[in-house]
Amino acid sequence: MDSDKKNKVGQKQLSAFRQIERMHPIRMLLFLSMFGIGILFLVLLIAFVRTGGFGPELEQLPKFFSVSTVLLLFSSYTISRVPGIYKRDKLKKMTRYLGATLGLGLFFIAAQLMGWRELSAAGITFNSKAAGTYLYLISALHILHLVGGIIFLSFLFIKTAHMATDSVRTLIFIRDPYRRLQLAMMCSYWHFLDFMWLGLYLIFLFMF
Repeated sequence: MDSDKKNKVGQKQLSAFRQIERMHPIRMLLFLSMFGIGILFLVLLIAFVRTGGFGPELEQLPKFFSVSTVLLLFSSYTISRVPGIYKRDKLKKMTRYLGATLGLGLFFIAAQLMGWRELSAAGITFNSKAAGTYLYLISALHILHLVGGIIFLSFLFIKTAHMATDSVRTLIFIRDPYRRLQLAMMCSYWHFLDFMWLGLYLIFLFMF
């Protein structure tokens, strides 16, 4: 019986290794990059928590940080609809959802910048308290990584909109496995950034 359990464990391990081996190298590189980004933010977050918060200078987290969080969660919903629409060969509808995700991402960045203005108005600047420095830095780095996603999302949006204008180009686009890979990677990266910011935001709230 013990040997059967060992065999099952061994088979699961082999299955996991086989899945890793079958993974596209570019997708593997993306997951490694996300792991590295996660470690970077974890280190910054620990440093932020160790500062002990803002003290009396800031009574609450900037309201626009809350607005930006809601926008990013909506963008996570819109991009989650894209793979299913892609499978149904509806490129025009897919273009609308990609465009909505792109717009929400840009509005998120604008809301974050407005949040910085709120911090500045409260007397929290990048060079003031250590907690303020880390909050600006964490927010700025997240925006920077999101901009990378927005650039690639813009490429997918323009490409999809172009292909959707012609039935032959639509067929080629839908049957292209490389496009499917690009879309899957985009969704994974976007969800990763969305939920990482949500986690950061909840910790920021807890600090108050």
